[in-house]
Amino acid sequence: MYVDHAFSISDEDIMMEAPYTVSNKPPIKEIALAVSLLVFGTLGIIIGSLMAYNHVGGDTAHGLFFAILGTLLFIPGFYYTRIAYYAYKGYKGFSFSNIPPV
Repeated sequence: MYVDHAFSISDEDIMMEAPYTVSNKPPIKEIALAVSLLVFGTLGIIIGSLMAYNHVGGDTAHGLFFAILGTLLFIPGFYYTRIAYYAYKGYKGFSFSNIPPV
């Protein structure tokens, strides 16, 4: 049986690659964006709920719109803020590299 070694990958080829380093430095812009999404989402949910309950702005639909918009901001804000907090505290499985760049 003939094996063409020109296209095979050996253990030596894998070991000769550049070392992969992980920078666990906190990404300030991304964390600021996540916290602002969390804050504005929370405000949107609270204000939208109050608007829907008290019929501010005409009818209930305006309040529901703000509450839904607040929910859409809150979900990613909470998710990435939680990752940043757990990475800061050093929990296993969480690092700042899990937060995507802006």
